[in-house]
Amino acid sequence: MTDSRFPRVVSLACHDLRTPLATVYGFARTLTRAGELDERTLRFLGMIEEASEQMAELLDELGVVARIEGERWEPVMREIDTLELASTDDERVLAEGTGERIETEGETVARSLHSLAVAAVRHGPVDQVTWRVDGRTLELAPITEDAAPVVTGESMRDFGSLVARSVIEELGGKLELDGDKLRVTL
Repeated sequence: MTDSRFPRVVSLACHDLRTPLATVYGFARTLTRAGELDERTLRFLGMIEEASEQMAELLDELGVVARIEGERWEPVMREIDTLELASTDDERVLAEGTGERIETEGETVARSLHSLAVAAVRHGPVDQVTWRVDGRTLELAPITEDAAPVVTGESMRDFGSLVARSVIEELGGKLELDGDKLRVTL
């Protein structure tokens, strides 16, 4: 298979994997809602639902990277505030500062910023990180020595970080390490 065909194969596989995944998720949800199940079974079904949701997110990310690599990604651009992009419900990730309204692929960029922050927490390891937003420039800190090669994409140890770098760069942004901070310019 030629290199130019590989991204298309990956995109097709991501698409095709969604059907059986939706079946697994759907049956788990149906059984959960049917009631009359013991607590242990309900807990197991909850784990299946959660794992299915995570797999769907991973397939989405893999599909985006495959389309970027195959030069077929058509991002849906809309206006959004950069502070809103960095903000999340995840208690491990804080966001502060002053945003700026930009036109970008909001959902994918927000997911990318969250992935970078989670990688900094996980590979730091640290309990919490903060996005400091100043218009189009966002700085994530702290980035420990262990986390630095992961969040920059030098080390291929975190899929979300690799996807984030591809997305941000494809949209004309850049990532750079500055001491214990990761600077992202959108």
